[in-house]
Amino acid sequence: MSRRDDRIDKEAAALWRSLHDAPPPAGCSGAALLDMIVRGGDVPDYQRLHTPSLRDRNLTWPKA
Repeated sequence: MSRRDDRIDKEAAALWRSLHDAPPPAGCSGAALLDMIVRGGDVPDYQRLHTPSLRDRNLTWPKA
């Protein structure tokens, strides 16, 4: 597993814990957790998903 994948797994697990106030399901990868979070529709109060002003200029991209 790459360092990038490790970071994604850790960030997804942290997001899961903050949204659900519980540990993530055992054995789930970061990608699977993110998929469950986003597709589950259980984040209605997360305004960035619903704001019309979220554009490319609001996102930070890694420096190459």
